[in-house]
Amino acid sequence: MLNCLAASIPGAQRLISAEEVFELQTGHPDWVAMQTRQAGLEGTGEIDLRALVKEALRMRPSRIIIGEVRAAECLDLLLALNAGLPGMASIHANSARQALVKLCTLPLLAGDNIGSRFVVPTVAASVDLVVHTGLDADGSRAVREVVAVTGRVENGLIEADPVFVRRSGRLERGHGVPLRREAFEQAGIDLDEVMGVGRWAP
Repeated sequence: MLNCLAASIPGAQRLISAEEVFELQTGHPDWVAMQTRQAGLEGTGEIDLRALVKEALRMRPSRIIIGEVRAAECLDLLLALNAGLPGMASIHANSARQALVKLCTLPLLAGDNIGSRFVVPTVAASVDLVVHTGLDADGSRAVREVVAVTGRVENGLIEADPVFVRRSGRLERGHGVPLRREAFEQAGIDLDEVMGVGRWAP
C-alpha cells in the first residue's frame, strides 16, 4: 500500500523513508532510503528508527515515509506531521479506528513526561486519513475501509468518519469527508469529484 501511494508523489518532491528492513520500492527520482542498524559485538553503533526519523527531518524532505511504526518513533512522526510535513506510515491494527488508538498509545513509550493529554489532540490534528487493509480468505489483500479523522476528541477517543467501506466485496462511499480540504487542493485533487463517486469496484 505504501508503495502504491508513494508512486503518485510528484518527482519534483524530495521523499525520505526510514525502515527497519528495506521493503519500499517507490522508484521515486528524488528518494533517500534509510535503514536501521543493530549494535555491533561491542554493543555500539546502533541506529534505531527514532534516530532515523529525527535525521530525516534535517534533510529538508517534502514528504517522509516510515515503513512501520511500532514504538517511541511514533512521537517523532507525530511531531513532524503536526508541524505540517506530509507523511505516511504503516501500523498493525485490527481496524482503522484501532490504528488511531495505537497511534495514541505508542508515543507514551517515549518517556514519562509524555501523556495522553498531549498525544491524543496531536493525533487528531495531525492525521487526515487512515486506510485499513486486510487479507481475504483467498489470501489477497484489499482495502477494508478508509476513514477520515474529524479533528474532534470525545472522552479521550478520536472521532473518525467512514469515507469508503468494503461491503460484499466492493468499496462503497461512506458519509465521511476529509477535514483539510486545502491540502487536497494544493495537491491538485478535486475532493468534490472524488467524494461524488457513490460506489467503487474492488
